[in-house]
Amino acid sequence: MKSIFRSIRNAFLTGVIVILPLSVTIVVINVLLDRVGTPASNFFFFYLDPAWRDMPIVRLGLEVLSILVVLLLITLFGYGSRLVLGRIVLGSFERILDSLPFINTVYRTVKQIVDTFSQQKKAVFQEVVLLEYPRKQSYVLGFLTSKARGETQSVTGEEIVNVFVPTTPNPTSGFLLMIPQEDIKRLDMSVADGMKLIISGGAVVPQHNSGEAVTINNPPAIEAPK
Repeated sequence: MKSIFRSIRNAFLTGVIVILPLSVTIVVINVLLDRVGTPASNFFFFYLDPAWRDMPIVRLGLEVLSILVVLLLITLFGYGSRLVLGRIVLGSFERILDSLPFINTVYRTVKQIVDTFSQQKKAVFQEVVLLEYPRKQSYVLGFLTSKARGETQSVTGEEIVNVFVPTTPNPTSGFLLMIPQEDIKRLDMSVADGMKLIISGGAVVPQHNSGEAVTINNPPAIEAPK
């Protein structure tokens, strides 16, 4: 019976793994159609007869076409912002936003975050490090992002580095540690291997000095002597 239940459980988990990417893709497409396609099609094709425009097949086609038009306009806006005239217009628009209370704070914050990631010549995560946290002889995996600068560096009087420590199994959340450089141990593993180790909860461990990874399986149960 145990083997049957185990087989059913494994088949169910396999089905979830197969269906999940497809489900997420469908959800994203629906969000795009509802939040972008419908308003854009109402804006671009307002002149069409509503009775004809509300036909299911026509409405879907107009929404898809509207999404493509929006993506095209964003691309053209990106090209235009590189030109002299585009930079002048964009600079004027930013000055207007900068003069509006509350909106200027939101705009500056978002722009600073976007600039930080878009202007990085190197990856945000530079290398994988090991550090003792939250206590001695308890180690955690982190990613070195940069050396500390400004006030955080001058106040401590030490060579401080910024380390992002992600959570398991969701590495998109985590916390930032600012610690002395001598307190971190640099590892040879790549950032991708470090991510695999974190996402798997330690089950997939990259071999030292090798690009291959190994999976730690649970040891077989030892039956008690009869």
